Amino acid sequence: MTGTFSLRRLHHVQVAIPPGGEEASRRFWGDALGMAELPKPPALAARGGCWFDGGGVEVHVGVEPGFSPARKAHPAILVSGIKELAARLEAAGAEVAWDDDMPGYERCYAADPFGNRIEFLEPKPRSRA
Repeated sequence: MTGTFSLRRLHHVQVAIPPGGEEASRRFWGDALGMAELPKPPALAARGGCWFDGGGVEVHVGVEPGFSPARKAHPAILVSGIKELAARLEAAGAEVAWDDDMPGYERCYAADPFGNRIEFLEPKPRSRA
Protein backbone atom coordinates (compact mmCIF):
# COMPACT_ATOMS: atom_id res chain seq x y z
CA MET A 1 0.00 0.00 0.00
CA THR A 2 1.34 3.44 -0.86
CA GLY A 3 0.42 6.95 0.18
CA THR A 4 -0.96 8.32 3.38
CA PHE A 5 -4.16 9.97 4.40
CA SER A 6 -5.56 11.64 7.46
CA LEU A 7 -9.05 12.29 8.71
CA ARG A 8 -9.41 16.01 9.34
CA ARG A 9 -12.85 16.67 10.78
CA LEU A 10 -16.50 15.88 10.27
CA HIS A 11 -17.80 18.07 7.43
CA HIS A 12 -21.53 17.71 8.15
CA VAL A 13 -24.17 15.39 9.46
CA GLN A 14 -27.40 14.70 7.61
CA VAL A 15 -30.77 14.07 9.21
CA ALA A 16 -33.81 12.96 7.24
CA ILE A 17 -37.19 14.65 7.13
CA PRO A 18 -40.45 13.75 5.40
CA PRO A 19 -41.41 15.49 2.17
CA GLY A 20 -42.63 19.02 2.89
CA GLY A 21 -40.78 19.30 6.21
CA GLU A 22 -38.49 22.19 5.29
CA GLU A 23 -40.41 24.96 7.12
CA ALA A 24 -40.59 22.99 10.37
CA SER A 25 -36.85 22.28 9.99
CA ARG A 26 -36.16 26.00 9.55
CA ARG A 27 -38.06 26.73 12.78
CA PHE A 28 -36.07 24.08 14.69
CA TRP A 29 -32.54 24.43 13.27
CA GLY A 30 -32.76 28.10 12.33
CA ASP A 31 -35.06 29.74 14.86
CA ALA A 32 -34.73 27.53 17.97
CA LEU A 33 -31.03 26.64 17.58
CA GLY A 34 -29.95 29.89 15.92
CA MET A 35 -28.21 28.28 12.95
CA ALA A 36 -27.90 30.11 9.64
CA GLU A 37 -29.41 28.52 6.57
CA LEU A 38 -26.86 27.84 3.85
CA PRO A 39 -27.62 28.00 0.14
CA LYS A 40 -27.68 24.59 -1.51
CA PRO A 41 -26.10 24.04 -4.92
CA PRO A 42 -28.87 24.19 -7.58
CA ALA A 43 -28.65 20.49 -8.49
CA LEU A 44 -29.08 19.55 -4.81
CA ALA A 45 -31.68 22.24 -4.07
CA ALA A 46 -33.97 20.54 -6.59
CA ARG A 47 -34.12 17.53 -4.24
CA GLY A 48 -35.61 19.61 -1.40
CA GLY A 49 -34.33 19.87 2.13
CA CYS A 50 -32.15 22.61 3.60
CA TRP A 51 -28.70 23.08 5.11
CA PHE A 52 -27.70 24.90 8.30
CA ASP A 53 -24.46 26.10 9.88
CA GLY A 54 -23.65 27.45 13.32
CA GLY A 55 -20.70 27.31 15.69
CA GLY A 56 -18.67 25.10 13.38
CA VAL A 57 -21.50 22.58 13.08
CA GLU A 58 -23.10 21.92 9.69
CA VAL A 59 -26.37 20.01 9.44
CA HIS A 60 -27.94 18.92 6.16
CA VAL A 61 -31.64 18.19 6.36
CA GLY A 62 -32.63 15.89 3.52
CA VAL A 63 -36.03 14.82 2.26
CA GLU A 64 -36.55 11.06 2.43
CA PRO A 65 -39.62 9.44 0.88
CA GLY A 66 -40.97 6.81 3.26
CA PHE A 67 -39.36 8.75 6.13
CA SER A 68 -38.92 7.09 9.52
CA PRO A 69 -37.29 9.09 12.36
CA ALA A 70 -33.90 8.14 13.75
CA ARG A 71 -34.76 7.53 17.40
CA LYS A 72 -31.43 5.90 18.37
CA ALA A 73 -28.84 7.06 15.81
CA HIS A 74 -28.17 10.76 16.31
CA PRO A 75 -25.76 13.65 15.95
CA ALA A 76 -24.17 14.82 19.20
CA ILE A 77 -23.38 18.52 19.35
CA LEU A 78 -20.97 20.09 21.86
CA VAL A 79 -22.43 23.31 23.24
CA SER A 80 -21.83 25.94 25.85
CA GLY A 81 -24.76 27.16 27.93
CA ILE A 82 -26.62 23.86 27.78
CA LYS A 83 -29.26 24.88 30.33
CA GLU A 84 -30.06 28.01 28.33
CA LEU A 85 -30.18 25.94 25.13
CA ALA A 86 -32.56 23.45 26.76
CA ALA A 87 -34.82 26.30 27.91
CA ARG A 88 -34.85 27.72 24.38
CA LEU A 89 -35.75 24.32 22.91
CA GLU A 90 -38.56 23.88 25.44
CA ALA A 91 -39.87 27.36 24.67
CA ALA A 92 -39.97 26.31 21.00
CA GLY A 93 -42.07 23.25 21.93
CA ALA A 94 -39.36 20.58 21.99
CA GLU A 95 -39.27 18.09 24.84
CA VAL A 96 -35.84 17.94 26.50
CA ALA A 97 -34.67 14.80 28.34
CA TRP A 98 -31.65 15.04 30.64
CA ASP A 99 -29.19 12.18 31.00
CA ASP A 100 -26.30 11.99 33.48
CA ASP A 101 -24.74 8.76 32.20
CA MET A 102 -21.78 10.46 30.42
CA PRO A 103 -19.09 11.26 33.01
CA GLY A 104 -17.64 14.74 32.65
CA TYR A 105 -20.59 16.16 30.68
CA GLU A 106 -23.97 17.78 31.19
CA ARG A 107 -26.09 16.05 28.55
CA CYS A 108 -29.59 16.22 27.19
CA TYR A 109 -31.56 14.99 24.22
CA ALA A 110 -34.28 16.62 22.19
CA ALA A 111 -36.09 15.58 19.04
CA ASP A 112 -36.51 17.66 15.92
CA PRO A 113 -40.11 18.22 14.78
CA PHE A 114 -40.09 14.79 13.09
CA GLY A 115 -38.79 12.69 15.99
CA ASN A 116 -35.09 12.53 15.05
CA ARG A 117 -32.96 12.32 18.18
CA ILE A 118 -30.40 15.11 18.74
CA GLU A 119 -27.88 15.01 21.62
CA PHE A 120 -26.37 18.12 23.21
CA LEU A 121 -23.32 17.95 25.51
CA GLU A 122 -21.42 20.48 27.56
CA PRO A 123 -18.19 19.57 29.37
CA LYS A 124 -18.51 19.95 33.14
CA PRO A 125 -15.95 22.20 34.80
CA ARG A 126 -13.09 20.19 36.24
CA SER A 127 -12.94 20.34 40.01
CA ARG A 128 -9.68 21.50 41.51
CA ALA A 129 -8.59 19.12 44.22
